[in-house]
Amino acid sequence: ASHTGVDDVREIIEAVRYSAVSARYKVYIVDEVHMLSKNAFNALLKTLEEPPPHVKFLFATTEVNKVPVTVLSRCQRFDLRRIPAEALAAHFGAVAEKEGVEVEAEALALIARAAEGSARDGLSILDQVIAHGSGAVTAEQVRNMLGLSDRGAVRRLLGVLLGGDAPGALAALREQYDLGVEPAAVLRGLLESVHGITRAKVAAADDPAQSVEEREAYADWASRLSYPAVHRLWQLLLKGLAEVHAAPTPYEAAEMALLRVIHAAEIPDPGALVERLAGGQAPGVGPAAPGAGGRQDGKLEPPASFEAFTELIESRGKRILAHELRENFRLVGYGPPQLLLQPAGKSGNLRAVKDVDAFLRAVRDATDALFGQKWHVALAEGPAEPSLAERRAASESADRERVLRDPFVAAAFEAFPGAELTSFTHDEQRSA
Repeated sequence: ASHTGVDDVREIIEAVRYSAVSARYKVYIVDEVHMLSKNAFNALLKTLEEPPPHVKFLFATTEVNKVPVTVLSRCQRFDLRRIPAEALAAHFGAVAEKEGVEVEAEALALIARAAEGSARDGLSILDQVIAHGSGAVTAEQVRNMLGLSDRGAVRRLLGVLLGGDAPGALAALREQYDLGVEPAAVLRGLLESVHGITRAKVAAADDPAQSVEEREAYADWASRLSYPAVHRLWQLLLKGLAEVHAAPTPYEAAEMALLRVIHAAEIPDPGALVERLAGGQAPGVGPAAPGAGGRQDGKLEPPASFEAFTELIESRGKRILAHELRENFRLVGYGPPQLLLQPAGKSGNLRAVKDVDAFLRAVRDATDALFGQKWHVALAEGPAEPSLAERRAASESADRERVLRDPFVAAAFEAFPGAELTSFTHDEQRSA
């Protein structure tokens, strides 16, 4: 990367004409090749197009978008991907065994996670930890060296936050701070925990860096927290982390971020307001339970229309179900407690019957839980209404045609040949 000028490249071009004295090939490795100047790239083009048979070039870069297309077209490209954390942990374990050093499995997982897919970076971390240890490496040593907060303490803090205990949250933060953990590290630990809860909710594969206690805690929270509550918690903590990085006093910013997480539970949840309105109740501004996402006791009355039904399903955190109902199914009949559907055919996403059956069961479970009665949700033949997505597309197409017929729009197209209509908005006084 330090030899980026055209004169450096000319030296290489001059040298490639001669064969190696004691080997079959001359191999030139250019690291960070995107750092070459424009003139250097141009000087290299001819040699790349017709390289001598005894010469091989290896170009390495982390920013391939900065390499000219003329150079890329003359190369065979290999994209090197990040090494999975499991493979890295196994590799580091083998290295430690050969070095005669005992390393805890959790410590290996933490090093693999910190390496972010790079074997070189991970080995550097492992080397440092071994140098600071005394023949054995523990997870606590790795956390201390990397400045990570204790995962058990983070889980306890998250539990205090979800319980709405403001003094307890501030005390837990102070305890971590007194131990030397940076406020930003505490927020990052909380974000990792929320991410772990989300993965547990969608039944994702286990993270090898997680302990058994972590997995059990995440599974428990995942069963009690709604998707809207988890997403709101993530956004609040993410905003708090940004404020901690930008604030002149990070500790105070972290305290304010934790208090905001607790007090946000008192803000009415949009989903809860929709449910109350759908059930004919007054909106109200009562406090929402910290882990419940604004969910209230009692069953709901089914909406009068299928479209309102999908909106209610979505507001209850069943966004994937609502999306599928809108995009991939046509309505044969809707009359609570009955819902008859047809796959939307070519305009939708055709799936195996087994998948459709699983989807119908999921809708049935959701309706049974929401409305407190058994629903009949099934496929049916016969006339069907267009899917909600098809109706939306047809409406947008009709609106577009109406806009194109507008005299003012037509005049604009006549004045500017080749123009395209990219978007439009409705106006109460005009058609568009």
